Amino acid sequence: MLILIQGGRVVDPTAGRDGVGDVWIEDGRVVAPSERNPDKTIDASGCVVMAGGVEVHSHIAGGNVVMSRLLLPDLYVSEAAPEGHPFAHAGGSAAWIGANYARMGYTIAVEPAMPPTNALATHLELADIPLLDRGALTVMGNDDQLLDLLRQREGKAAVRDLVALSVATSRGLGVKCINAGGASAFKDGMLNLSLDEEIPVYGLSTRKIMNALLDAVEEIGVPHPLHVHANNLGIPGADDSFVATMEAAEGRRIHFAHAQFYAYGAVDPANPGTGGFRSAAERITEAMEKHPNATFDVGQVAFGQTVTISLDVIRQFAGRKGANPKKWIITAGDAEGGGIVPFLYKPRGPVSSLQWAIGLELMLLSGDPERTILTTDHPNGGPFTEYPRIIHLLMDKEERDREISSLHKVIAERSGLCGIEREYTFSEIAQLTRSGPAKLLGLADRGHLREGARADVAIYRDEKNRTAMFARAKLVLKDGHVIVEDGEIVDWRAGHTLELTVESDKAMETRTDAYLDARFGAGLDSFTVPDEAFPVSDVFEDVACRA
Repeated sequence: MLILIQGGRVVDPTAGRDGVGDVWIEDGRVVAPSERNPDKTIDASGCVVMAGGVEVHSHIAGGNVVMSRLLLPDLYVSEAAPEGHPFAHAGGSAAWIGANYARMGYTIAVEPAMPPTNALATHLELADIPLLDRGALTVMGNDDQLLDLLRQREGKAAVRDLVALSVATSRGLGVKCINAGGASAFKDGMLNLSLDEEIPVYGLSTRKIMNALLDAVEEIGVPHPLHVHANNLGIPGADDSFVATMEAAEGRRIHFAHAQFYAYGAVDPANPGTGGFRSAAERITEAMEKHPNATFDVGQVAFGQTVTISLDVIRQFAGRKGANPKKWIITAGDAEGGGIVPFLYKPRGPVSSLQWAIGLELMLLSGDPERTILTTDHPNGGPFTEYPRIIHLLMDKEERDREISSLHKVIAERSGLCGIEREYTFSEIAQLTRSGPAKLLGLADRGHLREGARADVAIYRDEKNRTAMFARAKLVLKDGHVIVEDGEIVDWRAGHTLELTVESDKAMETRTDAYLDARFGAGLDSFTVPDEAFPVSDVFEDVACRA
């Protein structure tokens, strides 16, 4: 079918487009303008036309997500399955995730923390999410087999082969490390870990582990840079860890998760445990300008009740003291461990207000929105459904000032947000939410509207109230099919799970099979993700490695 989207303001920064024009679609792809009469014409006059949104970091599946629902069921009561969808077997949550992303014009979402031992369960949950394409990042950096390879100094080839095998068997889209070595250090009584501290038992450091993974990701050709959750998240002086980790990459591609939680400078650097924190957004921005190899997603805070989900067992154990309500789960598992800690971001509280301001400040100071990706680290900073409001605040200085006036005065005292006049343009919003994240994930046919792109398109009424505008798209097309009209789901379609095509080394397969059998009494086959586990045959879609 030939479709013409006609007369809208087409915003595609990758093509330099920001003006009234047309978009032609055929067989699920954007095509060149045609002289044929279209089979269907969509009137987009008075609307803004963008590529579908791309989410790089949202906790939407996996064991810790399930535990969070069990710990705080009252937080998830809104995740009721919308009427009329065929995904009722997913218990509502999967349909809620897919529907709410789609309403906002998003067409891809990535789960950023999939331990290989939990890959099958994670993928089964992801497959239940309708309307979106999705993927997951394979977590490494705390597993005994990797750490033992490094302890024994077996060399880069062995590490590369293990990383490739882990991605292949878990069917991941990329690789993530979370406070590398922290889970092992925690079991030996360490409650803090810095980049170069020695990790007991293995005699390694976070730097050594991360460097090994950075090299492996590059040699394998993983499109997405190593996705790094650094040491010392959420404490005064965390900016030191962020900058030191960026410098440790030594020019290799690196992506930082939820940077807002690291943009905390100590008020008293000589005694970082006293005096609280101040915004380090300017320092983070300066570091990013010096290191074009680096990207980050924001982890913007949104006010209200949420629950924090993380495999960083050290920081979650420390964070349990601030649990609200007073209940939590800490798991010191075989590899990653982790924790579930409820948290309430208070709109008039000084800490929450400053966190909120720092995230906005990071985005507003950024000279390159394509390297500054909008996330809330759902649900850690707040729900992803807050994106429309965050976009409004970025685009409207007057609205931002109104919000600031209702919050704690610490924003003016310890951040630079009040003095920033910048207002984001539509093109910059597209970079922040479309072209930037698609490029980051290595998805060459997503995040833009050039010829050959996947026909994932969001059409918004151009309203002054940007919150309302981006909360309910007028139309959303997925692969050329209309799935949303006026903010309502009209076609409950199944998307695909994106997996990286990686070849594994046969010798490492044999070695890993023996290792897993000795450790767990179950070999490599027990930790793979077979096609037979899914009710349909076309769940997965391949993504090629870089040349």
